[in-house]
This record gives sequence, C-alpha cells and structure tokens, in this order.
Amino acid sequence: MTTPNNQGPATRIIHNRRHKDAFGSPYSPVYNTTTYRFENTADLLDVIEGRSDGNLYTRWGTNPSIQELEQGLAGLENAEAALGFASGMAAISATLLAHGRNGIVCVGDLYGGTQELLKNHCQALGIPVTFLFRKEQNQLAETLNEPGKLVYFETPANPNMAILDIRAIAETAHQHGALVAVDNTFASPINQKPLELGADLVLHSATKYLGGHSDLTAGALMTSASLAKPVVAWRKNLGQLIAPETAALLSRSLRTLPLRVRQHNENAMAVAQAMEQHPKVTKVHYPGLPSFEGHDLAKQQMTGFGGMLSIEVDGGQQAAEKVADSLKVFLLATSLGGVESLVSQPSATSHHGLSREERLKRGIGDGMLRLSVGLEDAADLIQDLNDSLTQVC
Repeated sequence: MTTPNNQGPATRIIHNRRHKDAFGSPYSPVYNTTTYRFENTADLLDVIEGRSDGNLYTRWGTNPSIQELEQGLAGLENAEAALGFASGMAAISATLLAHGRNGIVCVGDLYGGTQELLKNHCQALGIPVTFLFRKEQNQLAETLNEPGKLVYFETPANPNMAILDIRAIAETAHQHGALVAVDNTFASPINQKPLELGADLVLHSATKYLGGHSDLTAGALMTSASLAKPVVAWRKNLGQLIAPETAALLSRSLRTLPLRVRQHNENAMAVAQAMEQHPKVTKVHYPGLPSFEGHDLAKQQMTGFGGMLSIEVDGGQQAAEKVADSLKVFLLATSLGGVESLVSQPSATSHHGLSREERLKRGIGDGMLRLSVGLEDAADLIQDLNDSLTQVC
C-alpha cells in the first residue's frame, strides 16, 4: 500500500505500507530473514538479473522491513528513492565514494565525523577535497574547475547553526557540472526539503530526529533512482545496510516525526528567546531569532527553525563547562534530536580536535554550549538554564 502524494507528511508516513498483513495488523511485521526461497532456478535468475522484483539476500537491501522504511523515507523528502544505512556516517561515506571521486568541495562547517572522513580517508584515497569557510562561498565557482565534482554542506550547520543558501549553491554547482549533497540532519524533512530547493542528494543521521528516542543508530539517503543506484553498490559491498529490526524501529519512530518536530521547534524558540534576555549569555545562535545573522534566509528555505541552538556563556570555556556540569534537566551528552534535552560543549566534543584559532574561524567561541532542546516542558528547561547560569556565573 502506498499513499497519495497530495496528502500531508503525517498522513503519508503513518499510512506508509508495502505489505498487507495476513492477520490484519496495521503495521508490517519485522522480517529478520536473511535469505529467500525460490520455486525454481528461472525465478531466481529473473531476480538476480533484474527482470523481476523480489527478495534475494538482505545485505543486498532486498528485505521487506528495509524496503518499507525506504519508501517512507523517500516520501518525507519527496524523493524518488531512499536508502537506509547502519549509521549516518555509513550513508555519508557511501555517497561520497559513489559521487565524490572526481573531487569534493565542502562549504561551511561540518560535523566532526564527516571532517575526519574527508581529511583522514578520502584524501588518503586520492580524492581531492577542498574546504571553503562559509564566508568563502564566493570562491565556489572557481573551485569547480572541471565537471563531475560533488558540493557537500550542512544547513543549519553544527554547532553555530549557520544557514547556507541551498538554492544559490545548487545553481552555481549545476552551472559547473557538479552535484549537490546536503546534510539535512539538524533541520529534519519536516522543517526543510533540500531537494525542492535544487539539491541532488539529501543525507540524514537517522539516529537523531528521525529516530528521535536515542535508542537506535541509522542513516539515510534520499535522492533520484539514478543517483541512488551507484550508492547501493557501495552500501552492499561495504556491508553498510541497516538491520531489519532497526529499520522497523525507525519506521515506528517516523510515525510521530511531524508531531515531535513541531514541539522541538516550539520549545527551542522559547529557550532561545529566554536566553537572549539573560545577562550571562552573550550570544544566542538560533535561526528563528530575528537577531540571528541567517534569519531571513532561514525564513525563505525553512518552514520551522528546529530544536537545535547554541549559546555563548559570559566567562568563556571554564564558565561554560561549569554551567553544563550543573544543569539538572539537560543531560550532559553528545548526540541530539531525542525527546530528552542534551547539552554539550563543542570545544570538548565535536570540535575538540581543532585548535582554538581554527574554532574561532568557524564561529565557535570558547564559551559556546550546544543545546539539543527536547520535549520536556519549556518552562522547566528555561528554569534549569537560569538556575545554572545564576549559580555559576
């Protein structure tokens, strides 16, 4: 069963089905099956040689639980195809290896794991990698000096929430024969749809908002069928496929994604507005605030501003560390996008490997704290931050 494309995202994902259960269950069972029986060799060869659809071997991606998840993921980004992976980094690495071998141009700040992959592995494999700071976007065209390259970026970016113009970057890239891949993890498909703004490939760490409960690790790619095909081969041969049980768990989580993201948006806005008024907070990085540098652009390409924000604490790194350590409702932990609120200090976690000078170039101040605003009562989150800031600063 598939749902009409003119239905809203909540309706489509709740009623996403590929199979009609024989016992009347509204949801498909989990298929932990690794291999599938055929009636005869002719039928087996029809599937292997692509003459007919069918399940063959789960590592190849032909598993009902995984296929149903991928159908739902594609619908969320209005994509022709989607692929499920064992992690966000699995999705990113397979995509870069499939489409970035002629050169990768990265714009703006990136997740630390992605930077490590690009610097320590892609370059070691002989793949040319160019890094442009956000304020160096005007150099993009000259870096695309030959066709076939891949432009890669995040928006909003981690951890300063910087907003990049998806449509403008895509237009420049396409003029020079390049593809565009966007990590849409921070925004989620509910708040932003990069494919509709000109991107060719959209990536997610599904561990975050798509999973939403801090109880699974997964990744996703949404794109066209033709661009997905070479990524499938890398996923198969690198053994990066999502497990059927995880796929079923992620499908469950997606049914509440629109509802959860709306509450994340609302809570984060309330926290951002409160922190902007706090005398011990020198700056708030949140796309929903009119004072935020990229606010106007965010309004153009986002329908909601997300659950992520960063604050800069007066007193620098030591003061920020004390604030993080004294919070009671916010949990001191990495990751993001779960129902519980989390706090982390980029200088000690995601960007710990960078020098202070490099962090400052990226707009990551010494006193920055990144907040993943969860689904608790906003008043309790604000009170927790106020208490900690008052106690420490």
